[in-house]
Amino acid sequence: MDPHLLRTFISVARCGSFSDAAHELGFTPAAVSEHIASLEADLRTPLLTRRPVMLTSAGARLLEHAGPLLLRLDAARADVERLSGSGAARLVVGASPLAMTPRIAAALDRVRQAHPAARASLRILGRREIPAAVASGTLDLGLVDGPATPADALPLPEVGPLTAVTVAEAPLVVALPTGHPLARRLGLRLADLADAEWLDAPDAAMPLEQLRAVSRTDGFRTSLTYEGTDVRGLLALTAAGHGLALLPHPATKGTPGIVTSPLIAPRLLHRTELLHGPAVDGPARTLAAVVTGDRHRYG
Repeated sequence: MDPHLLRTFISVARCGSFSDAAHELGFTPAAVSEHIASLEADLRTPLLTRRPVMLTSAGARLLEHAGPLLLRLDAARADVERLSGSGAARLVVGASPLAMTPRIAAALDRVRQAHPAARASLRILGRREIPAAVASGTLDLGLVDGPATPADALPLPEVGPLTAVTVAEAPLVVALPTGHPLARRLGLRLADLADAEWLDAPDAAMPLEQLRAVSRTDGFRTSLTYEGTDVRGLLALTAAGHGLALLPHPATKGTPGIVTSPLIAPRLLHRTELLHGPAVDGPARTLAAVVTGDRHRYG
């Protein structure tokens, strides 16, 4: 199967339209139609109905495979290009906002000292972007965070072979504005907060969909949706009374107008994990050794 045809197929399936996919890909609608027809001829089965544009059962099954296949091709290209490049070492790290801490900044400085010629860059990204970017080789390492029980790892999408290693854990607290009726509580239960108004900030706080899942309720009303990665901006909204937020305790320190109360039930903590693919070398290996403390694995 031609990967170019697979990319067109994924675009049509996502857009639900040949013309919208053509606009997204920079092709003509006729070219998109030709790509899909070629792929169907290769597989000897219809993949999409035309009016309306919908996946057939065979198309739905192919879509399950297409994304991971293309990610692995991208990862292979990235690995080969690194090996055949000029020899200049690189380090590209992606981190979700709450995973980027002073400890990670200090670790990056140690890598810079160990590899002074390396070209290093750090990208603050949404949690959902990072695993796929690591799997494709766009990122050498990823740092993701989220709520987890003490015994469970963070859930990851099926994007290819990834190794996840815990690098930090912290208690979770509910951030409330000063003067909130619950501000004097010594601890709060998540179930008791289901009727409160919350900030929906999936990349800068604990996602509300996960809070609903762990509390098994449809509560946690959204008072304001915050589409950004600036945690300080999120806390400013909380201080102004726009809604509550669940955050790791270190992220809330020193914020004016905010009080925090520990989350005492359910038993959840904030976990940060390092993600990498099958091959870790050069500056990426050094950073992995520093942030995990596992010099046996990465030494």
